[in-house]
Amino acid sequence: MAETVVLATQPRDSRGTHKARQLRKKGLVPAVVYGHKQETLSVAVSAEELTKAVRHGVRVLDLQTNGAVEKALIRELQYDHLGKELLHVDFARVSADERVHVSVKVELRGVAPGVTHGGALDQPLHVLPIECLAISIPDSIRVNVGELVIGQAIHVRDLVLPEGVKALADPDAIVVHVTVKQVEAEPTPAAPAAEAAEPEVIGRKPEEGEEEEEKKEKEKK
Repeated sequence: MAETVVLATQPRDSRGTHKARQLRKKGLVPAVVYGHKQETLSVAVSAEELTKAVRHGVRVLDLQTNGAVEKALIRELQYDHLGKELLHVDFARVSADERVHVSVKVELRGVAPGVTHGGALDQPLHVLPIECLAISIPDSIRVNVGELVIGQAIHVRDLVLPEGVKALADPDAIVVHVTVKQVEAEPTPAAPAAEAAEPEVIGRKPEEGEEEEEKKEKEKK
């Protein structure tokens, strides 16, 4: 679990694309804080501090708002179309003993014997939805593939989860498995084109003079 950090906020009275752009030029990110049946607050936070926290895997922060400190979960981050500039963030209020639903990445550890014997490692599930305490969100779910042979799989039901963490995905869903490598069949060489058969001669046009000779022979008869 990543360490919780303290992030200062400042009130944000105005909204709109133009105002948001002005905030970003000052190194701030527009944000909202909501939840627990309390007033939704429009605030701004330091882009640098928030980005640093996200890079370190922080999911829950202590927000300084209105002179008080409240715990909040980073519920949603919005980036530009290049995925570089942070445009907006949603914070959801949480309490230390509150269970929340979040998604965490799945990390594979070890080398599968099946791969060294010619198999292919396939990971259909890269992110796992879980339920856990807000203050105990794991950085990731680690999966040991050190015993996987060809034809074997690790399902959601097989995962060893941290204490207090519950998987919300289908228990029968495959997290990772080793399959037989698909060998592409070599293209079959095209059969040589059959030689064109000479057309059957059904009849021929009489040569010059032959037609007249045939006519005379008929008259003699």
